[in-house]
Amino acid sequence: MDQHNYHTETLWKAFFTTLMITILGAVMLFGYLLLEEEIRQYINRPVYTQDQLNKIAKNREVSRNKERADNWDLVENGIHVKTGLKSDPNLKLIISSCTSCHSAKLITQNRATRQGWKSMIDWMQETQGLNDLGDKEPIILDYLAEYYAPTELGRRENLDIETIEWYILNLEESN
Repeated sequence: MDQHNYHTETLWKAFFTTLMITILGAVMLFGYLLLEEEIRQYINRPVYTQDQLNKIAKNREVSRNKERADNWDLVENGIHVKTGLKSDPNLKLIISSCTSCHSAKLITQNRATRQGWKSMIDWMQETQGLNDLGDKEPIILDYLAEYYAPTELGRRENLDIETIEWYILNLEESN
């Protein structure tokens, strides 16, 4: 290889190295300009003690609880927060018809078929002074039967002793 080609190759390497450093510098400058405000905020962020963080967390919790208590329409995870009832397009009708006389907990703690709920409504009309629900009754019964129907959560089935393969532990052979 002659001296001239070696010198040209070295110049090209230096040129490309300088070009890459310039491009990298331009990209970094552009990134800094884009993120300048975020970088400044991060550098100047306040530093809190654990007591201050606890106080902030407590204030947020109090504020959130107050917001939840004041918000009659708040629904979280499909549950109306104020009443504990399942959210549904007819929820306002259920609240106005049922919770004006008793707590929503009487609904959420009970389970019944549509006929069972109908019997409870009839009982409330006969003995507790509940007015005739008119054309609202089928809507209320649909809601109750859909969300507060009986569930099959009883005990497990009895064991079939005849089909179990029993293992007899022989303690005398383990010596």
